[in-house]
Amino acid sequence: MLLSTDIWVTALIRRAELGGAFGVVARKGDPRAGAVLVKALNRTDGTAHLYAEATRLDGERIWMQPAPSDQEPDLDRYIERAARIDPDVWVVEIDDRQGRHFLTEPVERG
Repeated sequence: MLLSTDIWVTALIRRAELGGAFGVVARKGDPRAGAVLVKALNRTDGTAHLYAEATRLDGERIWMQPAPSDQEPDLDRYIERAARIDPDVWVVEIDDRQGRHFLTEPVERG
């Protein structure tokens, strides 16, 4: 059984805080089953990366980068479009000096 989205998001933010980063819910979606976008900000070099959850055909939960840019304004535009399409989407922002995302599931770069 998977965790509800609100509990999963809380755990992600807690992992980030324990790792010395700062995490915040920038947009709250459906507490039980909302999709999640994670924006990892690297203030050291001024870049950002966006991660979207996906499920492989074998049922494994993974994360992918849906937008090729590493510039925050580009990612914010992607997030705005995603929220218009799916009003239940969550957005978590993690501000970390190293740009870490703190996701525990596999991350596929594309």
